[in-house]
This record gives sequence, structure tokens and C-alpha cells, in this order.
Amino acid sequence: MKKLMNSPSSYVDESLSGLVLAYPDLARSGKTGRTIVRRGGAIRGKVGIVTGGGSGHLPLFCGYLGDGLLDACAVGNVFEGPVLQSCIDAIDAANSGEGVLLLFGNYGGDRMNFSMASKMANVKNIHTVLGTDDIASAGGHERDKRRGVAGIVLAFKAAGAAAQAGLQLKEVARIAQKTVDRTHTIGMAWSGCRLPSADQPVVSMIDGDVEMGIGIHGEQGIWRRPMAPADVLIEEMVGRILDDRQPQARGTRVVLMLNNLGATPVDEIFIAYRRAHETLSGKGFAIARSFVGSFATSMEMAGISISVCFVDEEIEPLFSMPSSSPFWSVQ
Repeated sequence: MKKLMNSPSSYVDESLSGLVLAYPDLARSGKTGRTIVRRGGAIRGKVGIVTGGGSGHLPLFCGYLGDGLLDACAVGNVFEGPVLQSCIDAIDAANSGEGVLLLFGNYGGDRMNFSMASKMANVKNIHTVLGTDDIASAGGHERDKRRGVAGIVLAFKAAGAAAQAGLQLKEVARIAQKTVDRTHTIGMAWSGCRLPSADQPVVSMIDGDVEMGIGIHGEQGIWRRPMAPADVLIEEMVGRILDDRQPQARGTRVVLMLNNLGATPVDEIFIAYRRAHETLSGKGFAIARSFVGSFATSMEMAGISISVCFVDEEIEPLFSMPSSSPFWSVQ
């Protein structure tokens, strides 16, 4: 397994330098150089939204800075949470005086450093919402233990639209939490990935096998079996999502996201999307909005994830409000 790099030690910083050269609306900032911000700075009169996490998941996390989305991002090493100073710098950079929402995945290192940063930053009003959409990572009775994966991007969109519309921090945080609560994701993969500093893949898989429920860092899934036809696998994924939804999310309109985990051919992504759309429609759901592409990757992992947000009349319009970022724009 080859990687296009100069050295493992320079992997993240060279990637970030290339990112901001390619997208001049972004800039590297902070004492560590691992904080990515909007070059124009915090927007006066708007709640700031900050995220953060390890490298290796682009466009997560720093690919979603822009109008109607996020304002700053703290970046860690590959598959490692950002350090404390980067989190502090991201919070301060996003603050315009209206408070800051912290919206990031439910991982221990991220929680610890953002929690400390929220006490040390020069911001008085901070709310935190954790992405917990990965249904394979904990049961329905332990939703607070679930990891955040691709579905957090839908929370970025809803919260970003709410902030752009001028809502106050308490309301932006409520919208973000509501979107998280209504969003369910499951992934599968048939080959793993390798860290820049490692000689072996994070997960070793026999050629011809597929793992249902695998995490974006290679966390163990629900089962591993020989590869099956696409329709069979997609029907199981959608079925698990539908079985997991909560009673308060019993509407019939959904936002559907089909995500490439890194190395899946685009043609195959649309084969999967076709069956997910058909399965949901066949069960009486209307697809209010669809998003297909690479939203949260795991290096060169071959696989996909499906996210479904069960929308209502409050959050559905937020997914159609204009937004713009280097990797994702909605018009």
C-alpha cells in the first residue's frame, strides 16, 4: 500500500499548507499552525461554530468552513484529536461576541481538550453538541456513547444555516442537537487503510470479505462475511437505520447522504445510492434532499456509509439554505 508523501512527520502540515494554498478563503492560524480559519475572520453579529478532529478524514473536519457552515477548526494528527492549544485558538478565532457552538464527534480526546479549551478561551458563552450518529458503535439505550461519523456533516449544515440566519447561540445549539438526535449512520468497508507512519493496515481484511458497521478508524463492526450483492448490503444498512430511529422522529421525510469512505469508485457509490433511495421510498419515505459524495473519509478505506436524517418542518428547510465551503456547497 503506497502513499504520496514526503515523510510521516510532515504529512499533516504539508497537507494543510496545500489546502490553504488551493483555497485562499482559508488560512492556517494559531500558535500550533493546526487551526484552520476563514480568512476574513469571525462574522460580526453571528454565532461562531467550531469543530475539530484528527486528520485523515477530509473533508472532515476543516473542509466545511464557509458561509452557512463552520467558522474555525482545530486539526490533530492522523486519527488523533487536536491538541488543547489548537482548540483554544479555534474558539477564539470564531468568536464575534455572539458566543460559540462547539460541534464535534464523540471521541474521548476531542471531548477532553475542547472541554478544557472552553474554560481557557477568551469567550464567555460556549455551548457544546456532540455528534453521535454511528448506530453500530453502541445500542439504542446508550446513544450518548455513540461515535460521530459522516452524519455530523448534516448537523454542520443545519446549525450553520441557523447561525447564518441570525439565531442566537441557545437556538443554534438546539437545532444542532435536534439534527444529531434525528440522524443515523452506518458504514461498511471491504478494505482498510494505513496510517502514514505504519507498515501495516489499521484493519487487515481477507480479499472478498466485507465488514458491516466498521468505524472510521477501523473500529470493529457488527459482522464480517464474504462480499454480497450491493442491493442485499444496502437493504440491510437502511433496515438497521430504520429500526434505530426514535419515536419522536416518526415523520416520513428524510435527508439521505451516501458517503464514500475514501477509495470506492464513484460508479459504485451511485449503485448504492440507487438502492438506498428505492428502499426508503418503498417503505413510504420521501427523500427531501439527497447528498452523494465524499463527506467523511478514512484515508484509502474502500467502503461507504449511509446517513439518514428524519427531518421535520423546522429543520428540513435548513438543508436547502445556501451554503458554500471548499468541499461542499448547497444552492
